[in-house]
Amino acid sequence: MTHVEHFEIDTRGKGTYEVTDRLEQAVRASGIRTGLATVFVRHTSASLVMFENADPSARTDLHAYFDRLVPENEPWYVHTMEGPDDMPSHLRMALTRTTETVPVEDGRPLLGTWQGVFLFEHRRAPHRRRLTITIVGD
Repeated sequence: MTHVEHFEIDTRGKGTYEVTDRLEQAVRASGIRTGLATVFVRHTSASLVMFENADPSARTDLHAYFDRLVPENEPWYVHTMEGPDDMPSHLRMALTRTTETVPVEDGRPLLGTWQGVFLFEHRRAPHRRRLTITIVGD
């Protein structure tokens, strides 16, 4: 069996936005008991990360790390027509992922105690991001 859902998330700019609940809802709606669920973000300036969802300070550190790792306004950036955060957002996406795959067991995503799936918005301005969840299995 295969189940596909599309949804959108409105971001408020740079940061992480948890989508674990949407994943859990999609798995329940699919009726699939055992298989794989894949979340995919359809953009080149946002990504997905599996990260701790218990203590928000962990995500604060993640955001700060990426700001230091891939800073804005580097003089060697060539792709700058869309603003100083555009090229860094593409690089941050390339360093992370556009998909996260989670096993499904007993009709639920098999996540660890503190694991969550997050949309990682890399642009400063608000955006509407399109995501797809695909679940395959029995």
